[in-house]
Amino acid sequence: MLLEIDNLMVEFATGQGPLHAVRGVSFEVREGEVLGVVGESGSGKSVTAHSILRLLPGNGAITGGDVRYQGSSVLAYSPNVLRAFRGPKVSIIFQEPGRSFDPIYTVGRAIEETLRAHNPEMAEDEVRERSVKLLRETHVPYAEQRLHNYPHQFSGGLLQRIMIALALASDPDVLIADEPTTALDVTIQAQIIDLLLELKDKRNLAIIFITHNLALISEIADRILVMYGGLVMEYGSARDVLDRPRHPYTRALLASLLSLGTHYTEQHLQTVHGGTPDPRRPEPGCPFAPRCPLAKMQCREAVPPLVEDGTRHRCIISGEKPEGLYARD
Repeated sequence: MLLEIDNLMVEFATGQGPLHAVRGVSFEVREGEVLGVVGESGSGKSVTAHSILRLLPGNGAITGGDVRYQGSSVLAYSPNVLRAFRGPKVSIIFQEPGRSFDPIYTVGRAIEETLRAHNPEMAEDEVRERSVKLLRETHVPYAEQRLHNYPHQFSGGLLQRIMIALALASDPDVLIADEPTTALDVTIQAQIIDLLLELKDKRNLAIIFITHNLALISEIADRILVMYGGLVMEYGSARDVLDRPRHPYTRALLASLLSLGTHYTEQHLQTVHGGTPDPRRPEPGCPFAPRCPLAKMQCREAVPPLVEDGTRHRCIISGEKPEGLYARD
């Protein structure tokens, strides 16, 4: 197994007490696959991803579980080993590329800094050649000339391509794409997705693709992980999760998707009443119970365990869910 996350728990210290962002998340990442991680904002997706690289802010801490890369614990890495892990083994594309670049650095200097961080012995000509190759590989036009441009001189789509080039500079085995299509129009989104899939096949990359867009991830994922309230709600192959969802929350997400070509008078858009749970005061039971139309008393008393039944899901009443629950009209 390439990457294993085992019962990961993450908390943040706040003035109102600990914030329980991730509460026992487990999954695996295999070589050359796309794992889609979906859920509403605040479900713990990005915190989980940043924890893999130990990129938490000062008030954040991993309080339980483990992250293992090819069998070795990332949490036990020394600073030098961790530095060699970030980039060459696992790399990340951050959200909103426009805020991820230093405005006083040209993109060429940003790429050069990334390359030299792991290859300090590289000659200047080699750095330039490698930088141009990375921009060409991510389909940035006029690559040589654009090395001299600053971030504000690029569109959002081109900046995202350059962010992907930076993430690939050290030839990682795993690429974490943290909502890489946020704030991009649908045409550019499609281009970025096609680029990531092209690079996956070319480099045999494993990709962890984080998004709140279930329609988007359904087109590219091999497996899907559904998160809510810092917990895994459902986990399995893309086909099983999309065609035979077992958890009411997964069904709710699927029911909220509009079908292409339908008129608003022909399809009723399902909504989920209520709001997401407060991570400072998590529900004692299933975090989705306050919004679930099938919730029983035992759902509110203790967090249900993950069970195997087509998919791995966290629901004690999965066998009782009628087919019409959150049905799409």
